[in-house]
Amino acid sequence: MKIKQLSVFLENKKGRLYEVLNTLAQANINIRALSIADTSDFGILRMIVNNPEEAKRVLDEAGFTAKITNVIGVAVKDRPGGLAEILKILYEKDINVEYVYAFVEKSGEEALVVIRTNNLDKTIDLLKEAGVKLLDSKTLENL
Repeated sequence: MKIKQLSVFLENKKGRLYEVLNTLAQANINIRALSIADTSDFGILRMIVNNPEEAKRVLDEAGFTAKITNVIGVAVKDRPGGLAEILKILYEKDINVEYVYAFVEKSGEEALVVIRTNNLDKTIDLLKEAGVKLLDSKTLENL
């Protein structure tokens, strides 16, 4: 249930985000979710895309620094405390959450959350045991 995420290192200067997104658009890469973490000098753009290997290839060719990493996708009840319930499972088992980003599904009943932890395999096992709905790549890519 691991999902491939594309991470792109960006200098924090005018036009860099546009250049990445335009490069992906020209290659017919569809972005399903994204997050940006930044400092004054640089940022990391994290994305779930419909074809991570092709996206990495075209970004590499365009001179960007891109990397594919594994993350987990989960469906969370779209209500107050929904995400906290998931994170409590990980907290109680000493799993460190490195980052999270989310988006709401079109139905509005579930929020789809991307999670990166210090131990993805253990995280998957714990969430499965708890009955949490894990998402696969195809589900996210086809939203």
